Amino acid sequence: MIRLSNISWRFVSVWQRNLIVYRKIWKVNFLVPLLEPAFYILAFGLGFQGLIQGITYDGQALTYTRFMAPALIGISIMYNSFFETTYASFVRMYYQKTFDGMMTTPLSLEEIILAEIVWSATKATAAALIMTMVLGLFGLVTFPQGLLIVPLAFLGGLAFGAVGMFFTGITPSIDMFNLPIFLFITPMFLFSGTFFPVAGLPGWAQSAALLFPLYHLVELTRYCCLGLVETNPLLSLAFLLVFALCFLYLGLVTMRRRLIK
Repeated sequence: MIRLSNISWRFVSVWQRNLIVYRKIWKVNFLVPLLEPAFYILAFGLGFQGLIQGITYDGQALTYTRFMAPALIGISIMYNSFFETTYASFVRMYYQKTFDGMMTTPLSLEEIILAEIVWSATKATAAALIMTMVLGLFGLVTFPQGLLIVPLAFLGGLAFGAVGMFFTGITPSIDMFNLPIFLFITPMFLFSGTFFPVAGLPGWAQSAALLFPLYHLVELTRYCCLGLVETNPLLSLAFLLVFALCFLYLGLVTMRRRLIK
């Protein structure tokens, strides 16, 4: 049974452990958020500038590059946090037996899992900040409003880190992560207003997009970068918060069932 009383600030020690390990490979990991937005901007900017004259979003005409750029930050937040609590956490749990070692200490299971999710949000926030700075160099982010992406990235990281931990708790083997990626991550990547406005989709597809956490995250990243939004930002913020809390609980439940037998 999950008990909130089992959670204390001791979870920070697990977060620090992950940070120490990460510091050994941070230079390689930082190359992705540093170079990825530049590649996307060059590829889509050069490839579509002759095909798409402009996009209307929130009643304003935008170039395709300006429309698409903020979504890259949302996608990066999703990938960094989700893959950290799926593949990386699974390796620590199943192959390296790191969780087993931690559970022999005064740490509770809830503290270990919470630390994993918070760590995934930390990585997502760092990547989002780097991408924001890079996109700012291209003039695609308005400052200082663009710095609101930092707390937004942490919330989005918690949401996707929590759902990733949920899947880790129910996925029997590391190879089976292909299923949630194909059935959950890929549809959001394509149909969350990332590369085209959701307003242009049929009514049923627009309604379905409202259920995607990435849609709300992308809406908020556009709001931070451009000051434009199609959906009420408070609604999107509330959705992400509720989504994060629900899957934080579900992640704790499924991981307890998996680890405590």
